[in-house]
Amino acid sequence: MKKTLLLFSLLSVLFTADILACTSAIFSGKATPDGRPMMWKHRDNPADNVCVEYIKGDKYNFIALMNSGRKSKSAWGGTNDAGFSIMNTASYNLNYDIKSENKFPNGENVMYRALSTCATLEDFEKMLENEYKMTGNESNFGVIDANGGAAYYEVGIAGWTKVDVNDPKIAPQGLLVYANHSYTGKLDDGAGYVRYTTADHIIKSHLGRAGEFTPQWIFQNLTRSFYHSLLDIDLVKDIDITERGSGWFIAQDFIPRINSTSAIVITGVKKNEDPANSIMWTVLGYPPVSVAVPMFMKAGADQPAWMVPDPQTKNAKMCDMALELKKEIFSVKRGNGEYYMNFRKIHNANGTGYMQQLRPLENKIFDKSEKFIDANRDKKFNKAAYDEFYNDLYNEIESVYNSLID
Repeated sequence: MKKTLLLFSLLSVLFTADILACTSAIFSGKATPDGRPMMWKHRDNPADNVCVEYIKGDKYNFIALMNSGRKSKSAWGGTNDAGFSIMNTASYNLNYDIKSENKFPNGENVMYRALSTCATLEDFEKMLENEYKMTGNESNFGVIDANGGAAYYEVGIAGWTKVDVNDPKIAPQGLLVYANHSYTGKLDDGAGYVRYTTADHIIKSHLGRAGEFTPQWIFQNLTRSFYHSLLDIDLVKDIDITERGSGWFIAQDFIPRINSTSAIVITGVKKNEDPANSIMWTVLGYPPVSVAVPMFMKAGADQPAWMVPDPQTKNAKMCDMALELKKEIFSVKRGNGEYYMNFRKIHNANGTGYMQQLRPLENKIFDKSEKFIDANRDKKFNKAAYDEFYNDLYNEIESVYNSLID
């Protein structure tokens, strides 16, 4: 009873306007089962429609998470054919009493340029040194490269600071979590502290257990977690709470929020491995009702048609399918109703929630993908093989989504 009362009393006052918010983590090779570094970004943004694009850059070609219908050179995370990968979270505690005319304070233009021109952490640092005064950013950039480099860069108008994930004094377990504040910024200012604590708690609870940190574990235990560290409740596990009352909850300060539009896990490469083997596992649309799909840098421009912009709609088919289900979860539009989620549509005691029905599909995707990756990691790109792989995945995905949407 105390948990129930606490839930409704605190959630009613927790909503804030930090819609440009993300939760992220870097896992160095030390923290992964195969020694390849990983980066996770759970993206919150007002733009619902997102996609993946392949871009021919100035020095390097890359794949990146993009807003559908974008009109600028902007990217929200990606990887290039030199094995350089980047992501970011907005920071709200670095810039004070300093004005900037920059239209991209969250760094989307910086990430686009970095993917186009950088191969290593050192390249990115040179770029920052030359340009940070002009960027007007207030962001935490996560970066990994093909040399085993892994670091966050806290970038404000006044300068930048490197936080090395490979430094045992900084990250003894080989991993770091970031939300919407910077460690070198103003203490107790910024945003995302509850989500940060939630993600950090889940990750630390998993350390030393039989399981390992993998893209599948990250998506299913972080991106789709409904644990709330401040309230100490878990809507997935505390069935007594979710089945009592109407099943409606305020979607605030969980990792998945009303503005959650996508999630990526980028797996890098080992030293001396082909840098084109980087993979950007991608969830398009509201993550609790979407599934992860591997996007291979090795495939170049031959990315699956249902993950990239449609020539007519400019949207990705995968994202459109997920957004159809999201409408059922956030169906109240009058007043403040848009901030309430019908959690029983996501997860319920009968096992009929969208997230529950999509889990077997995603498990199958990971199983097939891992076998495909193992069989093709050391081979040259074969368009026919990749087309067959993606067509097979899409047939299963489309079938499940058609049944759920109907």
